[in-house]
Amino acid sequence: MTQDWNIGGRARKCMKTERPFEEGEVFYTLLFREKAGFRREDLSQEAFEARESEPEPFSFWRSKFEPPTPPPPETLPKQSAEELLREFTIEARPEHRNVRYVLALMLERKRQLRQVDTKESEDGPILIYEHVKSGEVFLVEDPELRLDELEPVQDEVAKLLAGGPAAGGAEETGSAEPEMAPEEPAPNS
Repeated sequence: MTQDWNIGGRARKCMKTERPFEEGEVFYTLLFREKAGFRREDLSQEAFEARESEPEPFSFWRSKFEPPTPPPPETLPKQSAEELLREFTIEARPEHRNVRYVLALMLERKRQLRQVDTKESEDGPILIYEHVKSGEVFLVEDPELRLDELEPVQDEVAKLLAGGPAAGGAEETGSAEPEMAPEEPAPNS
């Protein structure tokens, strides 16, 4: 499945009315599947309520507008999980399918991505994530990994995050610690 799933961040204004969004304003994001990939529309609540039901979007969700924050200065030579996911999403190489999935889970766990929807496709479930700060959308195929398949992928991700080369398959690295270690439970108050 080689499709262009590079979907940009949230707009600063309503696509229909062209009125700029205000901080904290509720708006709707609609994804439409097209021959060349996906098209995103960000609509104010009024424009969303006034739209006709056709065409039916592939997915849609409601969010509160937050102005984009400036990107942090690059200080580390190694790639972050977010940069890797972005790179592997743009490349869309089938051999990185499992790595994209684990990276998305890591970022969801760190509350940098939030899953907004799941859709079925010919090749299996597609998880739809929105970047919490920028509003970028990431479509990640769920490879439906078994537990015995997860550890080698975590090792590959740890190696990539440490600055190692991308492996063709999931190879074990013995020394790298996977970043998916269980979180410590929050103290009860």
